[in-house]
Amino acid sequence: MPFLNERHRAYCAPVKDHRDDNCKHPLSRLHGIDGVSVQQWSDRTFLMHLGGKISTGVKFPLKTRDDLSMAYTPGVARVCMAIHENPEKSRNLTIKKNTIAVVSDGTAVLGLGDIGPEAAMPVMEGKAMLFKEFANVDAFPLCLNTKDPEEIIAIVKALEPTFGGINLEDISSPRCFEIERRLQEEMNIPVFHDDQHGTAVVCTAAMINCLKLINKKPEDLKVIILGVGAAGTACTNMMLMLGIRNIIGVDRHGALTVDSENMNDAKRAYAEKTNPNKETGTLQDVIKGADLFIGLAGPGLLTMEDIKSMAPDPVVFAMSNPEPEIMPMDAVDAGALIVATGRSDFPNQINNVLCFPGIFRGALDVSATRINEEMKMAAAHAIADSIPSEALGPDYIIPSVFDRNVAHNVARAVAQAARDSGVALAAGEYTYSQRGSMREVRYS
Repeated sequence: MPFLNERHRAYCAPVKDHRDDNCKHPLSRLHGIDGVSVQQWSDRTFLMHLGGKISTGVKFPLKTRDDLSMAYTPGVARVCMAIHENPEKSRNLTIKKNTIAVVSDGTAVLGLGDIGPEAAMPVMEGKAMLFKEFANVDAFPLCLNTKDPEEIIAIVKALEPTFGGINLEDISSPRCFEIERRLQEEMNIPVFHDDQHGTAVVCTAAMINCLKLINKKPEDLKVIILGVGAAGTACTNMMLMLGIRNIIGVDRHGALTVDSENMNDAKRAYAEKTNPNKETGTLQDVIKGADLFIGLAGPGLLTMEDIKSMAPDPVVFAMSNPEPEIMPMDAVDAGALIVATGRSDFPNQINNVLCFPGIFRGALDVSATRINEEMKMAAAHAIADSIPSEALGPDYIIPSVFDRNVAHNVARAVAQAARDSGVALAAGEYTYSQRGSMREVRYS
């Protein structure tokens, strides 16, 4: 860069961004040099976000008056009137056929907590990228400047003419339960809170494959779920559907039972369907003899001694991010046979991206009016079955997020489940056509 004047020089010095928090950032070193001040800085992650990570595009070129007359006036008027006479035609004649909204109020963003709608936007943009990349679903992020459940419900309901589905994201518990329930009841398009159900579907897929390795029946398992918020509750519901009965939810006060005090409505409903033996006490008390631990609470909450008190060859899903309830190597040293986390740098990553692109792909393809329990369980089995039985092992119970077949397997299974359960408005057989690195699902 040119000199600013004779006494001051400005330099542009590219450096690789440091992802390890233990590394000393180059900026701290520059600040330590006498006479040097840093006026502005960036790194490749920030550069990726300049101007946002997504954009809209057009399917057809506008090169002639004829093109313009079909895309806009006067030709578009005939399409408008066709939809006016039969509003259901909007599912096929507008972007509604392949477009969903990713809606958040920014109250429970990643592990960052309530950081607000503006700060939530990069996450929602990233979610939209994943929908497009893995399932060719067009998604648009909508971050709402309100925390009022009634306002959120009213805003999302008003979006129904535009979108074919709603992905709720990073809305804090317990508000998320009521918001999703109301929207599912009052809208005629799929509404899916991914923090709940996406985690539960992938966790269930991992559990299905674990059962093949540990030689135990669902009804014989004792399962501990640490953290009974949105994801913990949804995981429990799907475990119950699998036939697991002895599930004990644990929060900061200890094991939940029907006799526990100071419970909100969501935890009371949870207690009524779990902990059949009414075990009480701390995590350390109830984890004794457990076959499976599922952590959705926070870092460092599970110890090696806890694992040693579990049943022989226990399974540990430590899914707190970025730091799990126990590090995988410590869990294995303590006797765990199978360990899964939410991290990409360890085997068996339980990642929602295995679930939500395919679920919405299948739901949109059959114009499903909702995503029900049958569709979620079909998705879990499709994810699990993406790994051949002979390839399963303690370090390979869940497919890679980059396995492009997973989204298509899930879409096919979800679409069939939607038809079988009566929530599909469209029907047909699958045919596939290649579109770049993605596949589109078309119906004959």
